[in-house]
Amino acid sequence: MAEKILVTGSTGFIGTRMVEALLAEGSSVRVLLRPESRQVSGRPAGSRMVEEFRAGYGDPEALGQAVEGVDRIVHLAGVTRAVDEAGFIDGNVRPVENLLDAVNRCNPGLKRFLLVSSLAAAGPASAPMPGVRETDKPAPVSAYGRSKLLGEQAARRRAGEVPLTIVRPPAVYGPGDKDILEVFRMMRQGVLVSAGPGRKQRFSMIHVDDLVRGIMMALRSRAAIGQTYCIASPRPFGWDEVIEAARPVLGFKHLLRIGLPSPLVFGLGTLLGAVAGMTHKPALISRDKANELTQDYWTCCSDKALRELGFKAGITLREGVASTLQWYQRKGWM
Repeated sequence: MAEKILVTGSTGFIGTRMVEALLAEGSSVRVLLRPESRQVSGRPAGSRMVEEFRAGYGDPEALGQAVEGVDRIVHLAGVTRAVDEAGFIDGNVRPVENLLDAVNRCNPGLKRFLLVSSLAAAGPASAPMPGVRETDKPAPVSAYGRSKLLGEQAARRRAGEVPLTIVRPPAVYGPGDKDILEVFRMMRQGVLVSAGPGRKQRFSMIHVDDLVRGIMMALRSRAAIGQTYCIASPRPFGWDEVIEAARPVLGFKHLLRIGLPSPLVFGLGTLLGAVAGMTHKPALISRDKANELTQDYWTCCSDKALRELGFKAGITLREGVASTLQWYQRKGWM
């Protein structure tokens, strides 16, 4: 009999691909949507119907009904932008606590609770290679990163007898992602603006389909119980490599590189953060976000995932960037 998997954050960039992959393997999928959400679960045309539950994370009764009867949970929901630290706590910590409270009340026999966290919870690396390892002491540099780390800690405290696995992705790209879309739009115009020392910076990346495959491997591996994994590319990249991967599709010959000095990035972050405080709307760049953007090495080591799960990213940067750009073009996004 097919397992029933509950997915939160199913309408997001990663969640949509997660639902598609689970349906493709024959799993039964239940998705948790917020009551105010106007969206429905992202599911491929012609697929089996997805069971939808609407529940607020502050509604214990509704959450209990949502988690009851499922075999495994993939918790993807969260926030990447908030007005202040309290907003990140509300979006990235409270839902973890309340979901696991509901599991312990209504589904104590759950086979796995998989929390999708972030490399931001660990913080940047001190050198590009090997990057952050799962055993390194976390040192987040932003409110977002601190909230993701607190979410991990909350999960460990509340898991009890529920088998827990944590996955920390780095930067995720692929069809449907709107963050890297803005980068490619700049490139198409012949310019690339980056924060800090752009030519020095190195970062781990993962194509969304590779990430989903890694999550599914961790979701069912007994070796993954109680473990944390960085699911990432085997090695870090620099902006030069991203540019060269995009060039054949976008067709630009020359590209103007502009690296914004760190003081300017922090100045913009301070100004926009102040505006956000007055309007109560998250800023695109805050002083806190500037601290993330100006780091040299957002890199992590995926050796543990290879060793224990047999996971290795299979989509090269050139293949992944090309297919992502072609998807954007087909959809009319650029």
